[in-house]
Amino acid sequence: MIKKNNLNLIKLIKYYNLINHNLIYNNKAINRYKKDTFEVSVDKASNLERLKESINDIKNCSLKTNAKNMVFSDGNPKSKIMMIGEAPGANEDMEGLPFVGRAGALLDKMLAAISLDRKKVYISNIVNYRPPDNRRPTEEEVKRYLPFIIKHIEIINPKIVVLLGSTAMNALIGNEVVISKMRGKWIEKKFGNCRTSVIITFHPAFLMRQPAQKKMAWIDLKMIRDKKI
Repeated sequence: MIKKNNLNLIKLIKYYNLINHNLIYNNKAINRYKKDTFEVSVDKASNLERLKESINDIKNCSLKTNAKNMVFSDGNPKSKIMMIGEAPGANEDMEGLPFVGRAGALLDKMLAAISLDRKKVYISNIVNYRPPDNRRPTEEEVKRYLPFIIKHIEIINPKIVVLLGSTAMNALIGNEVVISKMRGKWIEKKFGNCRTSVIITFHPAFLMRQPAQKKMAWIDLKMIRDKKI
């Protein structure tokens, strides 16, 4: 009987090792997106590092004070496609990477639908630190971080910039436009010394709340797929 119980215990241990039970019962966010090493030019690498240091040196910012980590970027800095969201959420703040929560999982599916993934795009946000309670960044906060995202675009020098959601759109295109009328259109724009084609689509978090709009996002995705870069 004791031998049988020991065998059952061994099987149970093997089972929990197999399913990696620590991931199930751990309250911390799971880092699903390990940083890849992409060979970029010395200039681009040093410019990105200087930009990151500049953001880290921001003074008198309540977002920075309350956040755990700066969320700078993810993906391939050599990519011709740069995607820009709103701001980090709780999971992003924990891991220091953009789009790693539920909205990030949906973004991954959206990318996969047009044969892309995080090794083929570059991802950042308008604001680099998590707003408390995942609230929308204020106009003052967006204004504070705007020069940094513009410089970020200039350094990456993408052929396509994808703005995810109205916060990114309003910050980089203007407050006088609404996303329902602007999405799915190409806009030629200059950010610093970077001339690029901009397209606006819905933020994945919005699509989770309004799944009926996924059909419109699919149109936008196909436009990105078919754009010659």
